[in-house]
Amino acid sequence: MEAVVGSMTVVAAIDRSDRAGAIITEAHQLGEAFGEPVEVVHVLTRDEFVSLERTNVSETGESVPVGDVVEIAEEIAAEAIEDAGVEATPVGLLGDPADEVASYADEEGASYLVVAGRNRSPVGKALFGSVAQSIMLDASTPVVSLRAE
Repeated sequence: MEAVVGSMTVVAAIDRSDRAGAIITEAHQLGEAFGEPVEVVHVLTRDEFVSLERTNVSETGESVPVGDVVEIAEEIAAEAIEDAGVEATPVGLLGDPADEVASYADEEGASYLVVAGRNRSPVGKALFGSVAQSIMLDASTPVVSLRAE
């Protein structure tokens, strides 16, 4: 499905690392260059959801609605945008980060997807994979990958 020209966006995929600011800044620069809005996506994993759920149930006896989890992810994105000092829209998702980010970028007809990798040994990459690497391999959207410092 072709995206409508003029309604594209730049998607920045962030985690909770100190690389989030650089990712958002790069996405913002691309957005400015192409006159496109920027969306900053943070994905809470199933493990993080289970952990939140466990904590909440033990503290309140209540389960956590999925909508609240997505809101928590969106708040993390919003805080990172505020720290970067740029204009962008926060987006929260739940699931496998690589799958969710690639799917989201496709659904939004993103012109670019901005990610950052980590410096790891070849063995570390082979054993543990990498969200950024998975996104680069699976996304149909062009991916801009920032090098880890």
